[in-house]
Amino acid sequence: MQSYQNLSRYYDLLMEDARYPERAKYIFEICARFSHEPGQICDLCCGTGSLTRELKKLGADVFGVDGSVEMLSEAAQSGYEEDINILYVNQLMQELSLPCPADTCICTLDSLNHLTDEAELKQTFNAVGDNLNSGGLFIFDMNTLYKHRVTLGNNDFVLEAENVLCAWQNVLCEDDIVEITLDFFEEDENGLYSRCSEYITERAYSTGTVKKLLEESGFEMLGCFGDLTFEAPKDDEQRVIFTARKK
Repeated sequence: MQSYQNLSRYYDLLMEDARYPERAKYIFEICARFSHEPGQICDLCCGTGSLTRELKKLGADVFGVDGSVEMLSEAAQSGYEEDINILYVNQLMQELSLPCPADTCICTLDSLNHLTDEAELKQTFNAVGDNLNSGGLFIFDMNTLYKHRVTLGNNDFVLEAENVLCAWQNVLCEDDIVEITLDFFEEDENGLYSRCSEYITERAYSTGTVKKLLEESGFEMLGCFGDLTFEAPKDDEQRVIFTARKK
């Protein structure tokens, strides 16, 4: 399992373009589009809780689940600083087990792409279905094949934030798996740099594969949209939004 011990410290700095407030409103818009009352929301793979807190600000009954203790520690600290009280649970997504079923489950910002084994992806879909009320919605996004093959591919990037530089290196492998190495360089008050690294693997799946696995797990796929839209995904779409209902 990838713990993201180092990534958790820098995640929010590198995700400044995630558009969390807009994404939170979009989730409510999806629910309204399919005449679904959000009810209790499970934010699966909530990471540092940025989206969880935005949903809470909109009045959602929401809690967060993540497999990384380090990510949840950042989430709890941010919640404390913003005086927002949210329950966070440390569980792997493929082993989700809630005391009471949720009405809506969301999983955003390519979290499901971190499952590079199709069997694990189906296991996660099964687990979500087991922890949703009948008729509950599962709203999630995934990076596209285009993003993995073209945008990420074998390309390198440099990302900069205050006092932190990230060197991002990708290697495109079989089955549209991208191996990602992140090297973080942080400057201290003396102008000296420390370095730490994180290694991540992600896999892109076709829409057909995702739909098949959802149906095998007892879901009906209601919609597949471009990121933050209600339009069909474009050929060069980077992220696709899926909405499925538990039968």
